[in-house]
Amino acid sequence: MSQLRPPATSLLDKYIGTDFLPLYTATVCVNGGEAGHGRASGIARSDDGVLKLPLRMPQPLGGPGGGTNPEQLFAASYAACFHGALSLLATRANVAIPDAEVIASVTFGRDPVDGLFTLAAEVRIRLPGVERAVAEQLVRDTERICPYSKMARAGIDCVVLLDT
Repeated sequence: MSQLRPPATSLLDKYIGTDFLPLYTATVCVNGGEAGHGRASGIARSDDGVLKLPLRMPQPLGGPGGGTNPEQLFAASYAACFHGALSLLATRANVAIPDAEVIASVTFGRDPVDGLFTLAAEVRIRLPGVERAVAEQLVRDTERICPYSKMARAGIDCVVLLDT
C-alpha cells in the first residue's frame, strides 16, 4: 500500500498559456430518488464509483435530514481546497502548520435580487502556533490562489447542456 503524501509544491509553478489547461475533471450524477427530487431524496454518484452519497433535505428546510446536502458538500469542498492551497503555500514558505484547520460555512438563503435562493460562504482559518503576521499573509495569499475562492469572488465558467 502506498503512503499518503501531500502534493508537490511544483503545483504552484506558474502556467504560461492563453487557454484554460484542464488537469482533472470530477463528474457526479444526481438522480431524484424516491421523491423524484435530487435535493430531497437523490443519490450522488461519481463516475469512478468512489462517491455514493444519499442526499436529503436538511431539517431546517423542512426535510427529514439523514443524508448530506449540497451546502455541506460545497462547504467540505471549499474547506478542503483552501486547506490544500494553504498547505502548499506554507510548505513553500517553510512555515509548519501541522494543526491548521479550515472551517467553511455555506448558508442557503433568500436572494433579494430575484426573490428565490442564493448562497453565502464564510471561511475561517485556524493556524495555532503561527505568528499572526505570517498567518495573515498566508491566508491572503491562499485566498488569491484557491480555486474555490476565485470562483466565489469572480464566478465560474459554466455551460448547461440538455442531453437528448
